[in-house]
Amino acid sequence: MLKFGIIGYGKMGQTRHSAILRTDVGVVTAIYGYPGDPVPEDKSVATPEDVLVDKDIEAVFVCTINSLNKDLTIAALKSGKHVFCEKPPAFTSAEVEEIRKVEAQSGKILMYGFNHRHHGAAVKMREIVDEGELGKVLWMRGRYGKSVDEDYLSTWRADPKLSGGGILIDQGIHMLDLFLYLGGDFDQVQAMVSHLYWHLPGIEDNVFIQLRNSETGRCASLHSTMIQWRHLFALEVFMERGYMVLNGLKTSSNTYGAEQLIVARNRTKAPAASWEQESSLTYDKDESWDREARAFSDWILSGKPGIGSGDSLGALKVMKLVDEIYSTERHVAPQLYNRLNAATG
Repeated sequence: MLKFGIIGYGKMGQTRHSAILRTDVGVVTAIYGYPGDPVPEDKSVATPEDVLVDKDIEAVFVCTINSLNKDLTIAALKSGKHVFCEKPPAFTSAEVEEIRKVEAQSGKILMYGFNHRHHGAAVKMREIVDEGELGKVLWMRGRYGKSVDEDYLSTWRADPKLSGGGILIDQGIHMLDLFLYLGGDFDQVQAMVSHLYWHLPGIEDNVFIQLRNSETGRCASLHSTMIQWRHLFALEVFMERGYMVLNGLKTSSNTYGAEQLIVARNRTKAPAASWEQESSLTYDKDESWDREARAFSDWILSGKPGIGSGDSLGALKVMKLVDEIYSTERHVAPQLYNRLNAATG
């Protein structure tokens, strides 16, 4: 039985603990919780360092606010622990490079929580891509939106020093990771980062992104927003001989609706819009957290990452895209924000 420690016992720390218990991949022996975290008394320790210095603990789950991810990951690796860290891995790709150097020196496993890879529909989509029957991915389109209210303004996510950004690094990063996971790399980025409603410096509420691989011509587009006013998740992948369309994402809150995947081969005879050749799969249960727990423990025990295991190279690639997108924020958004402030008083 692997022995785990958890640093941070808010929603994500509790979610990871529950997955460990359900899958029986190991046992949690120590938990550090921040003020307000409901840590079980028999597992509570006084500091994060108490988790890191415990020689019986083999792996640590870092489930903290974004600003702590980098330093705690590095500290855990240097302490000789395998590490599972929530996304984002850091605030910039340069910081991920720092982490990767420590990872290489430590010889330990480092996995990141790009959880959407482990949803049932995403698992099936990756299988279809790998099988090759539908050919290469030609283009992808993603929409990922939610609504936040004024309570959001009082949370750490509304402080760029703690969160690293707005809706892109909070939610859109998952869709970017799925683009890379299903379609491969991109080296050309165009983006518009905007503050249309909340007007928070450094906290974008909308991002419109265009991506392209200059060698293959493969393209992708993403709209990530926190002013959707209704939760929405949609991912379309069009290939040489067919397509996959995912609508909805199964979550505990059910706010994104049913997770339904449609798969079909190309139809070349007019009229094209004949739905008889489509197959539909609905995923009624969210097993992503359990799959992720198993993937991490299997990697530790076997020394080999499984399909869907988010390694640091994947984290680096997605953060390079985030850097490119936020370069628009740094160059354009301050002037836009000043004009909005002047207009609204």
